[in-house]
Amino acid sequence: MENLKILLCCGAGMSSGFLASNARKVAKKQKLSVSVEARSHSEVAEHLNYIDVLLIGPHYAMELDTFQETAAPYNVKVGVIPQDIYASLDGARLIDLAKSLAEGK
Repeated sequence: MENLKILLCCGAGMSSGFLASNARKVAKKQKLSVSVEARSHSEVAEHLNYIDVLLIGPHYAMELDTFQETAAPYNVKVGVIPQDIYASLDGARLIDLAKSLAEGK
């Protein structure tokens, strides 16, 4: 994948915004062709046409099926950010997770 486009989703986009920022720093440092943005739950649908992977906050795990159904027509892979990655704001592990999803692993 030439440029992996990742969208993070949480309630208001605040927590995921910090995680996205950390992931962007990792991508820049490692010279990865990755873009990471964070948006609130209400904004996700308008971005599906432009992303490869949607990662939702752990508090949305119960809605994973709904997110997957919404994203399927756009061929967007959807996953839940594990609590430990979310709580530690671990940008490197977040990128690894997104890459695995994008590659179908």
